[in-house]
Amino acid sequence: MQNIATVIILLAVVTALAEVTDKIRVPYPILLVLAGIGIGLVPGLPVLSLDPDVAFLVFLPPVLYAAAWNTSWPDFKAAKRPITMLAIGCVIFTTCAVAWVAHTFIPGFGWAEGFVLGAIISPPDAVAATAATKGLAIPKRVVTILEGESLVNDATGLIAYRYAVVAVVTGAFSLWEAGFQFLLVAAGGIGLGLALGWLFKWIHNITPSNPTTDTVLTFLAPFVAYLLAEAVHVSGVLSVVTAGLMLGRSSSEMFSQQTRMQANSSWNTVLFILNGIIFILIGLQLPEIIRSMGDYAFWAWKYAVLISVAVIIGRIIWVYPSTYLPRILFRHIREQEPEPDVRLTTIIAWSGMRGVVSLAAALALPLVIGDGVAFPHRNLIIFLTFCVIFSTLVLQGLTLRPMIKLFGLKPDDKDYEDEQRARLKIAASVIEHIEENYALELSDAVLSQVKSKYEIRIERLRKDEPQRRMTEDQIREFHRIQQELLEKERRDMIRLRHDGKISDEILRKMEYELDLEETRLILERDLA
Repeated sequence: MQNIATVIILLAVVTALAEVTDKIRVPYPILLVLAGIGIGLVPGLPVLSLDPDVAFLVFLPPVLYAAAWNTSWPDFKAAKRPITMLAIGCVIFTTCAVAWVAHTFIPGFGWAEGFVLGAIISPPDAVAATAATKGLAIPKRVVTILEGESLVNDATGLIAYRYAVVAVVTGAFSLWEAGFQFLLVAAGGIGLGLALGWLFKWIHNITPSNPTTDTVLTFLAPFVAYLLAEAVHVSGVLSVVTAGLMLGRSSSEMFSQQTRMQANSSWNTVLFILNGIIFILIGLQLPEIIRSMGDYAFWAWKYAVLISVAVIIGRIIWVYPSTYLPRILFRHIREQEPEPDVRLTTIIAWSGMRGVVSLAAALALPLVIGDGVAFPHRNLIIFLTFCVIFSTLVLQGLTLRPMIKLFGLKPDDKDYEDEQRARLKIAASVIEHIEENYALELSDAVLSQVKSKYEIRIERLRKDEPQRRMTEDQIREFHRIQQELLEKERRDMIRLRHDGKISDEILRKMEYELDLEETRLILERDLA
């Protein structure tokens, strides 16, 4: 009970600190890793440990599922070559590089443990990538590549992780057998994810729309996909990701507006809590991990710097050749893909932030390998993983914005122009539908009122030419004023209720309308 109370209190502190990061515009994963360090420095806190299998089950499926749900499949498909080069090629290259560095420079660190460490820290994190690039002035294709990479690379890293752990436990490893098994479990995971995605879609479609039960089903889906895949010995990661991609693409057809609002809010809350808890757990374990290394701890800090440099430099070494060599060697790539800007290539090379997936994989390492023998260098691997997460999140995450400003990068306007054309086309189509279907049955006054919203929208869209698009600072100022006006409306409503001019029922109805309006403003701000 005391341990649970400690976690809840620390989670409350982390949540309070998150409010600060929103104001200073720092990605919240950076806050979490710093909070983990701060917790580790507080004397007298209990040491909490989590069963390795539970760590994987609790943290991994929902994080991967949420990232997949929010990924655009058409955008992912359009950038599949660079995503594949990063998600498979870069992960394998980084795993091997880290394994060589660890085996060469850390005394007593075997090849098998080196590959375990490499597989854990090689894949960048989906949550970290999304949080670090949110609101930055970079083209959409770059964001798609980074988010798509961080979605798929977890499968590569975690499958490699499984085989590396088996090699440590059994002392045997076959490259050819592992390669064949990799393809087998990957194909099985994708197939199972498609089947389960179809099953959950069918369930949503045949049952009455209920925001609560629909939201619960979205939370059940990743765990069902993961557990069933693990039971039949295929990739649980790819099963979860595939189901998430499929259901996310179908969410507009499956869910009502109320369900989408409720599910999105619930998922954002749960993901924050999961991220907060895992960094709290590592913070509570850090002192014991460092103490268990004894005199070795002094050198562990140096090893952490060495491994962190290997991870960062390894990605840079991979990204530039994999970007430009295929264009030199293959004409169809030059014809089908845009010419890569070296500035954007540099951003991708520098955007290798690690996060919660790596930490969950480290905490999921077995405690023993048989006959009571401790897993070799387990605490050191966890310590090095945390240090790599710290160095990549803090160093790379905090320098991305200044780097983008230095390069003079700007977001492309294609999505904005497509959106404006779509809004104009939809509004014109609705007006045409109104005139064809309601002109005879409605009075002129009602018909004019029904059409006015769409006529105003068309007039505004036609005036909103590209050169009049607001800057990022102007958008923030606009939304600040809109937010203040909504708060003024709320205060007026509450005062009227206190004065007995309106009932609680009327207040709740008007309040709900304002909540919808504020939700729209928040979405506009986030997408701007």
